[in-house]
Amino acid sequence: MRLHILGICGTFMGGVAALARALGHDVSGSDTDVYPPMSTQLAELGIALHSGYDPAPLAALAASDAAASVLVGNALSRGNAAVEYLLDSALDYSSGPQWLGEQVLRKRPVLAVAGTHGKTTTSALLTHLLRGAGVDAGWLVGGVPMGLPRSAALGAPQAPFVIEADEYDTAFFDKRSKFVHYRPRIAVLNNLEYDHADIFPDLAAIQRQFHHLVRTVPQGGRLIVNAEDAALREVLAMGCWTPVDSFGIATGDWRAQLLAADGSAFEVRHRDTLLGTVHWPLSGRHNVMNALAALAAASASGLDARTLLPLLTDFAGVRRRLEHLGTRAGVQVYDDFAHHPTAIATTLAGLRARVGAARIIAVLEPRSNSMRAGAHAQALAPALRDADAVLLLARPTLRWDTAPVIAALGGRGRALPDVDALLLTLEALARPGDHVVFMSNGGFEGAPRRYAAAR
Repeated sequence: MRLHILGICGTFMGGVAALARALGHDVSGSDTDVYPPMSTQLAELGIALHSGYDPAPLAALAASDAAASVLVGNALSRGNAAVEYLLDSALDYSSGPQWLGEQVLRKRPVLAVAGTHGKTTTSALLTHLLRGAGVDAGWLVGGVPMGLPRSAALGAPQAPFVIEADEYDTAFFDKRSKFVHYRPRIAVLNNLEYDHADIFPDLAAIQRQFHHLVRTVPQGGRLIVNAEDAALREVLAMGCWTPVDSFGIATGDWRAQLLAADGSAFEVRHRDTLLGTVHWPLSGRHNVMNALAALAAASASGLDARTLLPLLTDFAGVRRRLEHLGTRAGVQVYDDFAHHPTAIATTLAGLRARVGAARIIAVLEPRSNSMRAGAHAQALAPALRDADAVLLLARPTLRWDTAPVIAALGGRGRALPDVDALLLTLEALARPGDHVVFMSNGGFEGAPRRYAAAR
C-alpha cells in the first residue's frame, strides 16, 4: 500500500513511518519542520519528504491506481491546504495512533509508557532492558535513542511492543488522547501535571484521559505507578481493575536509595529485598525514577530484575535529553528537550548535582503550545533557579510579556528577540568552565549545534 503521512517529521509520526516502511508499505510524507534527527532517520529509510503542505503529493496519490491511504498528524487542523484537499478527495485517511493500534499493536503484548515527563527516556530504557535480556521487542519511542538503530522498529511478530504513550490529542477529527488506541497489557504512569494548555482546560481534564487509559488495561495486566504523585492517586481513585506496582525514591513497591547526589549511583529494592546497586552514565533524580519504572515494567513482563540491573550501566540515553554536544573553547554544550517548568527544573538540578559550583547558562526557547500561550509563565523563573544565567528567546510572536520572568530572575536573565541575537549574547557571556544548556522541544533554528560547532 502507498501511505502518505502528513506531519511526518514529528517524533511520533516519524516512528510510524519507520514501522510502515518495515511492513513493506511505500511511504512518503509532508511537513514544514524538517530538521534532524528525524529528517535524517527518514532519509536513511528511503522515505521521500515534501517540504510544506502543498496538496500535490495527495493529488498524485489520488490519481494512482495503487491502494493508498493518508495518515494525518495531530499538528494539522482545518484550513491546512493538504487537509482541505484530503477532505474533498476520495482518499482514505486515518490518524497515526489508530493505524498503529490496528496494524501493529493489536495481537501483541503492549507495554505503554505514559506521563507528563520522562516518557521518552523510560520507553527507551524499557526497550533497552527487554532487548538486552534477549527479548526481540518492538518499539516506538518519541525521540532517537542513542543505543538503538532508530526511533521505531517492529521486532518479532509476537514479541512485546514498547510504545511511548502520549496524552496529546489524536488528530483534528479525533480529540481523544493518543494512548487510548494502544490497549496496553502493562502501562507505566510516570507522573501527571498540567500541560497542553491548547487542548486541556485544567488538570482534571487530563486526569480523565489518563483514566480512559487505565480502563483499557486488563485484570491480567499491570499498572506501574509513581508512588509520589498525588494526581495519579486521584486517577486510580476513579476506579482501578488492574494490579498496581508503585515506585519511588524510598517509597513504593520498587524503591531506590541515592548513593550519589547526582543520581549516577543508587540501590534498588523490591519491597524488602535489596536487588543490587546501579552505577550508570545518566544523572538526576528524575532519571532514577525513570529507571525504576522501566525495571518494574520489565519485571511485570516476566523478566528477573536482578539480571536487568547490570544492563542499566550501558544505557546510552536519548538524543536531546541533556545530550552533550561537545566542548567549545572550554565550554561544555548540551542540548535538551525540556519545555515544561518541571522538566526544566529537574534537568538543571541534575546538571547542578553533577557539576557542583561551575556556572550553568540556560538558553531557553518557549516553543510548546503551553509555553507560547503563557500557561507556565509564572512557574518559569523558579524552574530556572539552578542556572547562573538565563537567555530567553522572546520572539515578537510570543503571546506574553517576558519582562516579569526576567525581573524575577534578579539580574540573571536576558530576553532576546531572535536566535542570532541570542547567540551573539551567548558568545560574550560564556567563558571556559561554563556549562551551556539549550532547552527547546523544537529545532531552535539549529542554535545548539551552531554554537557548539563555531570556533
